[in-house]
Amino acid sequence: MDTLHQDGEDREQGLQSLLDLDELARQGARRMLAEALEAEVADYIEAARGERDEQGHALVVRNGHANEREVVCGAGSVEVKAPRINDRRVDENGNRQRFKSVILPPYMRRSPKVTEVLPLLYLHGLSSGDFVPALEEFFGTEAGLSATTVTRLTEQWQTEREHFMRRDLSPRDYVYVWVDGIHTGVRLGGDDRLCCLVVVGARPDGSKELVALADGYRESTESWAELLRDLKKRGMRAPELAVGDGALGFWNAIRDVFPQTRHGRDWVHKTRNVLDAMPKSVHSRAKAAIREITEAEDKKHAEEAIKEFSMEFSAKWPKAVQKIVSDKEALLAFYDYPAEHWRHLRTSNPIESVFSPVRARTDITKGPGSRRAGLAMIFKLMEAAEGRWRRLNGSHLVALVRAGAKFRNGELIEGSEEKVAA
Repeated sequence: MDTLHQDGEDREQGLQSLLDLDELARQGARRMLAEALEAEVADYIEAARGERDEQGHALVVRNGHANEREVVCGAGSVEVKAPRINDRRVDENGNRQRFKSVILPPYMRRSPKVTEVLPLLYLHGLSSGDFVPALEEFFGTEAGLSATTVTRLTEQWQTEREHFMRRDLSPRDYVYVWVDGIHTGVRLGGDDRLCCLVVVGARPDGSKELVALADGYRESTESWAELLRDLKKRGMRAPELAVGDGALGFWNAIRDVFPQTRHGRDWVHKTRNVLDAMPKSVHSRAKAAIREITEAEDKKHAEEAIKEFSMEFSAKWPKAVQKIVSDKEALLAFYDYPAEHWRHLRTSNPIESVFSPVRARTDITKGPGSRRAGLAMIFKLMEAAEGRWRRLNGSHLVALVRAGAKFRNGELIEGSEEKVAA
C-alpha cells in the first residue's frame, strides 16, 4: 500500500510539474509577445520622428494600450494588451494613416499554428462539432472556432490541395524523391479506407518539400503511373534516385514514366518485412546483422555483410534472407551517392515521421467522410510538418549529383568535377 501511495504522490507531483511548465510557457509567450509588440511600435514611431505639425508637435505618438484580449498560440491561451498609436498624418487623398501591427493584426484571436492541430484532430475521429470542446480542453479556451468555422476551413483546405496538385512544376527540380503509400485508419464507409500516394522531393539546394499527395487504390501500379504521368505533364524532371518500399506498385510505374531514375529501397520498411518473417527470439540478432549492412563503410563491406547474414539465417528462415538478397542492388544504391546523403537515402523518414501517429490508429474513426476531405486533412498535416524539415546534410552536393558528378562509396570520383564544369 505504501508503494501505491508513493506512486500516486509521484504521479500527482509529475502532473503538477507539467501544469507548472505549461503556465511557465504561457507566461514566457505573453512576455515575448508584449516585447515584440512594443518593439514594433517603437520602430514605427522612430521612423516618423521627423514629421511634425505647425506647432512642432509630433504627428505620431503612443496612445496607451488597447483592451486586453486573449490570443491562442502554441503555448496555449495568453492575454495581450496591444500598444496603441495615435497617427495624425494624412495621405494624398486626405485619409488618416493608421498603424496596423504585422505581429498581431486587428481582431486576430488565434495564431495560425492552431490550424496545425485541426487536421490531426479530424483524422483522429473528431467531427466538426467536437472541435470546440476539444480545443477548449487543449488550449484552455474555445479558441474562437465554431463548428461552422471548422467546416469552412476544411472546404478551404480542399481547395488549397487541389490548387497544389495543379501547380506548374517546370521551375522546380527534385534530385531525390521519397515515396510511400499511406493507409490511414480513416474509414470512408463500409470497409473502404483512405490510401494516399505521397511524394516528397529534395531540391538542388538540399531543401525538402512535398511534391504530391494523391488518392490511390491499394497503391496499385496504375494509381502510381497516373500520378507520375501527371507530374511529368506539369513539368517535373526525372529524379536521379527514388527511395521507397519495395512492395509499392510505384516501381513498375516509374520504369515506364521516368526510366532513367535509379531505384533505392527504404531500409526501415525492409527491416520490418524481414523481421516479420522471423520469430521474435532472433529479432535482436537479425537487427544487429542488418545494422552491419546498412552502416558498412563501403559497398564491398556491405555485400560481405549480406553474405554473412545469409549464412547465419538462410537455413532456418530462407524467406527472410531472400527479402534482402533479391533487392540487394536497390538496397545498396545509396553507396553511389555522397556519404553525407546516406542517412537520408536509406529511409523514407520524411514521410514516415509525419504519418506515424496516423498509421498507429487502427480503430474505426468517424473520419472526414469523403476522400476529398480526407486528402485535404492529410495535406494540411504534411504542410504543417514541411516547415520543420531539415535540409539534407551536405546540401551543397545535391546540385553536383544533378549535374552528373559520379560518386563511389560516398566519395567524388576524380574527374567528375571537370565533367560537371564542362
